[in-house]
Amino acid sequence: MNWNNIIHTIIFLSLTGPGILGNILIFVRHTYMPALWIEKKPVDLILIHLAFSNLIIICSTGIRDIATVFYFRNFLGDTGCKTVVYLARMAQGLSICTTCLLSVVQAVTVNPRTSLWTKLKPQTACQVLPFILVFWIVNVLISSNLLSYIKAGSSLNGSVAAKFIGHCYMLQSRYIIKWFFLSLMTLRDVIFQSLMGWSSGSMALHLYNHHKRVLYLHNSKFANSAPEIRATWSVLTLMTCFLFFYWVDLILSFYTGFSVTHDSSSLNMKTFLELGYASFSPYVLISRDIRVPNVLHAH
Repeated sequence: MNWNNIIHTIIFLSLTGPGILGNILIFVRHTYMPALWIEKKPVDLILIHLAFSNLIIICSTGIRDIATVFYFRNFLGDTGCKTVVYLARMAQGLSICTTCLLSVVQAVTVNPRTSLWTKLKPQTACQVLPFILVFWIVNVLISSNLLSYIKAGSSLNGSVAAKFIGHCYMLQSRYIIKWFFLSLMTLRDVIFQSLMGWSSGSMALHLYNHHKRVLYLHNSKFANSAPEIRATWSVLTLMTCFLFFYWVDLILSFYTGFSVTHDSSSLNMKTFLELGYASFSPYVLISRDIRVPNVLHAH
């Protein structure tokens, strides 16, 4: 095993293990709430779906990386390659959409009740289900082109130009098809990231103004540790984490998109970026979940 594979293995293990554990904790914690006679809120279903999407990303990317690092020939085959790459791409889209929904729901929750946007706030967990169903339909369709252009290395003709994406290869598609699906992905990302930016900025501004209004009731030490301030920083941390991994991954994808050669360094960085948000985001959510002690006490 060469140094590139050693580095790839370290990145893979350091992100996959904690990522799976963190997302399982989020999933179980918010699924287990009804057993403790705690009403399930819309945000709980959103967090369950986000954790589920992250687990799909980690597991599908992990299977591909295991085959890459340990040189498992014919481990996946065409069907396996299509499945893991398709699931990873689709789950990444679901993660974007779900993170946006979480941010918007939080924004309309903390805004004043007279706000027009409050009317859009889901009152029950069931009202979130149509949004999640739409997310699945959109991302299943946007990622469908991968099923035609992903091949395993064992079945690839040596004369065919293809880009190595970790054990599997992506064939070059026709210009029209390539830019059609790329445009759909870009439109999706622009819409949902714009909503994320608006909702996060709106919530941070509202919490800041609210903190200024009640500052005279607290001493400075208590004010700096007020729950609304901690919530503001948690949301900003989550959004910063998402935007960092998204935009660096996008820049790297554009950089490597012009080359079909096997670049181990770029592949290692790609693995880190693909697994980064899915692995780190549950710990941001866990750190801001102030209801955990109360739940454990109730139990």
